[in-house]
Amino acid sequence: MEILALKDLSFRYPTEEKDTLSHVSLAIEEGEFCVLCGGSGCGKTTLMKLIKRELAPHGALSGEIRFCGKKQSELSSRESAAGIGYVLQNPEAQVITDKVWHELSFGLENLGYDADFIRLRIGEMANYFGIAHIFREGTAHLSGGQKQLLSLAAVMAMSPKLLLLDEPTSQLDPIAASDFIATLKKINRELGTTVIIAEHRLEELFPIADKVAFMEQGTLLSFGTPREVCRELAAHKISLGFPTAARIWQKLGGGGEAPLTVREGRKFLAEFCAKNAPISQKNDKEKTETSKKTLGGTPALTLSGVYFRYEKNTPDILRGATLDLREGEFFCLLGANGAGKTTVLRASAGLLKPYRGKVQTHGKRAVMLPQNVQNVFIKNTVREDIEDMLATRGASKEEIPTKTAEIAEKLGVSHLLEKHPYDVSGGEAQKCALAKVLAAAPQILLLDEPTKAIDPAAKRELARIIRELCAEGTAVLAVTHDVEFAAENADRCALFFDGEILAPAAPQAFFDANNFYTTAASRISRGILENAVTEADIVRLAGGVK
Repeated sequence: MEILALKDLSFRYPTEEKDTLSHVSLAIEEGEFCVLCGGSGCGKTTLMKLIKRELAPHGALSGEIRFCGKKQSELSSRESAAGIGYVLQNPEAQVITDKVWHELSFGLENLGYDADFIRLRIGEMANYFGIAHIFREGTAHLSGGQKQLLSLAAVMAMSPKLLLLDEPTSQLDPIAASDFIATLKKINRELGTTVIIAEHRLEELFPIADKVAFMEQGTLLSFGTPREVCRELAAHKISLGFPTAARIWQKLGGGGEAPLTVREGRKFLAEFCAKNAPISQKNDKEKTETSKKTLGGTPALTLSGVYFRYEKNTPDILRGATLDLREGEFFCLLGANGAGKTTVLRASAGLLKPYRGKVQTHGKRAVMLPQNVQNVFIKNTVREDIEDMLATRGASKEEIPTKTAEIAEKLGVSHLLEKHPYDVSGGEAQKCALAKVLAAAPQILLLDEPTKAIDPAAKRELARIIRELCAEGTAVLAVTHDVEFAAENADRCALFFDGEILAPAAPQAFFDANNFYTTAASRISRGILENAVTEADIVRLAGGVK
């Protein structure tokens, strides 16, 4: 039975000249798990919000939306509010009450349930989602992962038939993201709830999805099972975001069905290497060692035994944190949500003052791009924001238009210059905010989750921009949950734990030593190929056949 049907759906925002969605037709069966993917700004969020009537944007809409066989316009307020649940990308925007228990009960109270039923239901939800231990905690004290799980639990308390999620793992660390996705799978399999999730991180979603819908420029380009979509779009740039096992299979010219999991990837790789002789791994290791980037000796940012706490009688967040960042170096710091990684950036930017230890920028200008990029914007258009930063940095009126155009072209946001920063997608906002930050001409660039909400092609562009900045002598320190991005692009990586920056090392050594904070490629290749922590490593080693 179809639970959701979209027929020839088109939508245009009031100020736009072209449709954001164009003739989208889609049918989702009851109980299916569907992944909605596509590049930043392709229309995923707009489509999801149109399905959730209460969040539908204003604009010109044509076509038809049916839920459980009824036209959307015929649904009662209760059917629409309770029947379709929605989890936002940013949990800060969804959590609205002061206590965890109140957040769980809020929707039920608004639906008019009696107190006894509400107590029973929120007790059940707290246990099911493993948040009973924080039941009476204040929501302001929760980590990002806890807030996202709370948002999901609060929505599920209303027993929706259809659950919509807009990039819910974009702000979660790898372990928290895995746990969150496992919870979604449990909800789908055990409760029969239909799930539609819009995401860029597809590594763990493709293996559990029944269907994948791929969008491009407002149209539905492909719809089918994950393996069907992997084969159909193998040559498309979206394939950069496919599971690592599938990408390796594509590049090694594998036949049969595409592997989607680490286990399937290991089986494929082992069989491939058994038939083909990999290149000499000793020679490859020597080649890798000699080709490593040699960093300059000039220090850019130094943290020496830094201690910091937010309030006098609270635990230390930084406990002797030490870091030596050099000119032209790209350093990635990984770790769990709430561990204190952002505190490291804020201390490095001079926004926080340690009570012990020293932070030195050696006379260089440090600029920080925060995780919530909306905090960067203060003007009515992207152009005005960039121009304002250039003017603050002392650019003349004659220089500003040219420099604005150069920066926008470099970041690929020229087409967004006249838009309000709040009217662009999450991925587009990330790039616009970076454009404004680069207008400040930083010598030390501090990035908090720079790949959040951007598609794989945009990540490659970001990596290119960072490499160019580093080549010019800029030092870049990024806090990230994106282990693949760090492995492929960083000069050094480290883990932040218990207030310290642990074991800085080159990506190959760092990720090879880890079991959980590591790449899917590393898990796939262990025991089969040595020194392989990225997809490119595996393809180079396994593909070097005679």
